[in-house]
Amino acid sequence: MTRSEVQVQQGIERARRARPRLKDQHITMAHGAGGKATATLVEALFVPAFDNHVLERLTDAAVMPGGIALTTDAYVVSPLRFPGGSIGSLAVHGTVNDLAVSGARALGLSAAFVLEEGLPIEVLRAEVEAAGAAARDAGVAIVTGDTKVVERGKADGLYIVTSGVGRVELPGLDPASLRPGDRVLCSGYVGDHGTAIMLARDDMGLEADVASDTRPLWPVAAALGAAAGSGLRVMRDATRGGVATVLNELAMASDVGVVIAESAVPVRPVVHGACELLGLDPLYVANEGVLIAVIAADVADAALAAVRGAPGGEDAELIGEVAADPPGMVLVRTGIGGHRILDTLIGDPLPRIC
Repeated sequence: MTRSEVQVQQGIERARRARPRLKDQHITMAHGAGGKATATLVEALFVPAFDNHVLERLTDAAVMPGGIALTTDAYVVSPLRFPGGSIGSLAVHGTVNDLAVSGARALGLSAAFVLEEGLPIEVLRAEVEAAGAAARDAGVAIVTGDTKVVERGKADGLYIVTSGVGRVELPGLDPASLRPGDRVLCSGYVGDHGTAIMLARDDMGLEADVASDTRPLWPVAAALGAAAGSGLRVMRDATRGGVATVLNELAMASDVGVVIAESAVPVRPVVHGACELLGLDPLYVANEGVLIAVIAADVADAALAAVRGAPGGEDAELIGEVAADPPGMVLVRTGIGGHRILDTLIGDPLPRIC
């Protein structure tokens, strides 16, 4: 790199490593998008207030003493139903997947339903049944829950909050364990979910045959664990903020660089086309059935073969590798041989996608 490029890179690195400070006076949509604004909100406000070493790790699920994992998530997706899924199935899949990428098989779920006055019972019935079917498909039961009703106009029809408890079967996963030479695996096509939501809203007047990828990830996680063994460093599900945000978080946690090949990332042509028309990068678009794993180089081929043989992993690819430099940053090797920095966005151009 030229001297000016090095200076720019060093400036970005210093800014990213600075202690987060919450300067905003009010909550904006960016705070819920999974990017820099979300990270600042969590790290500058919630983490210091709750003050414990488990929360400081900021993983998808908290691993508690005795090998028990715990996670919780709220779902406010709009619209409630979309090609490939709905808020009911999404709430189940999102929670069991946070457990799965933490190495835990789900044992039980809770579900709290916040209902708006005037919501048709048939709409509620459809989402309750969707959640039940998704839970059965994932091999877990919804064993407890709650309902609350708010006045008309005080919600958006229906919100769902799910929590999950799981037993850790793949111990030792650590976002700070990446080493130069490790390989990066993507378990399937990226951008399907966010694109499906965007098209379902019909705000842009676009039509395309795209369905959400929402599905349980434990079969892929279990296959990875069996094939890679101790060579499996970490797994993350690429939801809000997409693949780009996940890779940046891992690079920062391990103080390493990550380099991915743009041509290796699996993106459906229709998703690529829709994103191009709207000025979006599929690497930032949310997924609900795709995980990113970092694995040792000597087990990478075996791990890829195992994932491709698991339900939901048929389209997996090795998309990049870990490097010593630039520490804490992600680079994309473009089709013309150059590189571009893949930073984390402040917010998200597609809010309310989960």
